[in-house]
Amino acid sequence: MFVIFGTGGFGRELVRPAQEMLSVTGGELVFASDAPEGPVLGIPVISADEISDEDTVVIAVGSSATRKSIASRLKGKPGFLRARTALIGPGVDIAPGAVFCDYTMVTASAKIGAHFQCNIYSYVAHDSIVGDFVTFAPMVCCNGNVHIGDGAYVGTGAVLRQGTSEKPLVIGENAVIGMGAVVTKDVAPGTTVVGNPAKLFERA
Repeated sequence: MFVIFGTGGFGRELVRPAQEMLSVTGGELVFASDAPEGPVLGIPVISADEISDEDTVVIAVGSSATRKSIASRLKGKPGFLRARTALIGPGVDIAPGAVFCDYTMVTASAKIGAHFQCNIYSYVAHDSIVGDFVTFAPMVCCNGNVHIGDGAYVGTGAVLRQGTSEKPLVIGENAVIGMGAVVTKDVAPGTTVVGNPAKLFERA
């Protein structure tokens, strides 16, 4: 079986790309959930305990920390889901569990970590390195020579300035880039930046 873990909005968005893929490769599509109710969109929903070692799983949960926790306990093999309209260029290394939604792109010579989520209309440009459990919301522009640490979240419409091979732009582990932010400088691990140009967000 090909399993989409999570029946929320993102999980439901993955149904059509998964069905298109399975029409070529074969296999049954199911949802999985810790609190299964269903079916959802006419697709059966199974419990996490029903996933076997032979099943292939993608995790449709936006939170990087939650996705990592789920991955640590699930049976099954981390899958790879690439929408028909997603483009993957030459020299790209992609770890298991990655999801590329419609109209996404990785241009060339980039490294993509495990369980990466690349939402609609987002791209990763040349020579970038994306860590494990990174989330791109829709329309993220990640330009060339950007290094993104594990667990980072990049909000809708954010723009990451191009770095260089000698000095890449660095987004630290578990950093959060706010919606529409324009990131021109390195972002420290665990911090949140917002605005244009992006600055540290401090709660009142």
